[in-house]
Amino acid sequence: MIRINLLPHRAEKRRNRQIQFAVLSAISVLLGALLVAFVHAWLSGEISHQERRNKYLTDEIARLDKQIDEIKKLREQTASLLVRKDAVEKLQSDRSDVVHLLDQMLRILPEGVHLKTLKQTGARIALVGYAQSNARISTLMRAIEDSPWLESPALVVITASGAANARASQFTLTFSLTKAAPAPPPAKPVKAAKPGGTKG
Repeated sequence: MIRINLLPHRAEKRRNRQIQFAVLSAISVLLGALLVAFVHAWLSGEISHQERRNKYLTDEIARLDKQIDEIKKLREQTASLLVRKDAVEKLQSDRSDVVHLLDQMLRILPEGVHLKTLKQTGARIALVGYAQSNARISTLMRAIEDSPWLESPALVVITASGAANARASQFTLTFSLTKAAPAPPPAKPVKAAKPGGTKG
C-alpha cells in the first residue's frame, strides 16, 4: 500500500527554523548583554580604582604642600634665630671691646691730657681731648702703639684752646681697637747672682 504524507512539511520546517532562530537570537542577546555587563563592570572598576589613586595622589600632594610650608616656616625661623644669634654675639663682642677700650684708656692716659669725647665707629676710635703740651699728645700716641688692644694712632688736628688753661691745646686723634690682644711674651729666667769674690 502506498502512503502519501499530506502534512505541510515545508511549513513545519519553516516553523522549526523560526524557533531555532528565535532561540539563537535570545542566546546571542543574552550573551551580548552579559558581555556588555562584564565590560561595564570592568570599566567601572578601573575607573573607580583610578579615582581612588587620583584621590590618594591629591591627598599626598596636599600633605606634601603642607610639609613644604612648614619647612619654609622653619627655615624662616632658623634664619631669624641665626640673625638674632649673630646680633647677640656682635653685642657681646662690642661690649667686651668697650670694656677693653675704657680699661686701656685709663691705663695709658698720661697726666696733663683730658678727654672730651670718645667715639667708636666699627673698630676705629675717634678721640677729642685737651693736652697741656704737644709732648703729652706724643706720649699718648706712643702708649697707644704699645697697648696690646690699641693700634695705628693718627693725629688729625691740634688747635689752641683756652678751655682748660691758657696753654691747653685741643686735639683730635684716631686709632684702631684690635679684636684680640697678643699673648704676653714668656718671662725671662732669672739668673742666679754671682758671688761677690773668691777667697785667695
